[in-house]
Amino acid sequence: MSDPTAHHVGITVTDLDRAVDFYAETFDLDVVAEFSVGGDAFAEAVAVEGAAAEFAHLDAGDVIVELVSYEPAGEEDIDPELDRPGAAHLGLSVDDVEAFYEGLADDVETLSPPRTTSSGTTICFVRGPEGNLTEVLDA
Repeated sequence: MSDPTAHHVGITVTDLDRAVDFYAETFDLDVVAEFSVGGDAFAEAVAVEGAAAEFAHLDAGDVIVELVSYEPAGEEDIDPELDRPGAAHLGLSVDDVEAFYEGLADDVETLSPPRTTSSGTTICFVRGPEGNLTEVLDA
């Protein structure tokens, strides 16, 4: 077996265009690919009968942020509490968390202003347009 390396972090969304705009504008991520996938093999692979999906890949340095919108769409199941078992979030590092926070658009929701934890890392969490959380931390 070969050594695994990170390829992408996937985030399922209902409105792909809105999600792409948010991640591109808020985090300055470039869209590197947009494509559709469907057919029997895809539906079987994702275990969703008749599934098809629209994808957007955004460049986040060493990993791709993959935004995906499925048809048929499943039930929304966003429980954004970080302490919930199974909860997930995207982590992106920046040079200056305070400056990033100050530069956020007024309509971008955060859990709190930047805070420096006991480990010495400065963090803040940004909520995406569908409730997904992104942790922003110093590089």
